Amino acid sequence: MNGTRVKFIVSGLVAALIVLSAGGAAFAATGGDVIGVIDSQLIMYRHPSFEEAARQLQRISIEKENELRVAVEMEPDQARRAQIVQTKRMELAREEQRLMEPILRDCDEAVRVIVRQRNITVVLEKASVHFGGEDITDYVIQQLIRR
Repeated sequence: MNGTRVKFIVSGLVAALIVLSAGGAAFAATGGDVIGVIDSQLIMYRHPSFEEAARQLQRISIEKENELRVAVEMEPDQARRAQIVQTKRMELAREEQRLMEPILRDCDEAVRVIVRQRNITVVLEKASVHFGGEDITDYVIQQLIRR
């Protein structure tokens, strides 16, 4: 439950943003489709509220780790210890969702605005595209900043 954990959490949330931004579009483009590519991780990191949310998540993670350590040290039963660990992980996951959900929602909305403005029909993660596509990452970031 440290900085590495926060990066892992963020990676999972980025994957969710990719799925949301695709908006159900087909992954196989036809001749008339306009493909947009995004660096969803960069978009999320540049969200105006991301740094504060990451700090809060780090603080909560440390608190949960300390609570876990104390609770496990006081519990002699191994099965109960495992249950305590799982409970603390679930508590952290709920806090993470509470903090990151509004950011993901804003990012998704910004992607959708840019997609409509630029007549994009398919959005893919930039790292998954070997060649082609219009990189709309900067447009999405600017949309987030303007809010």
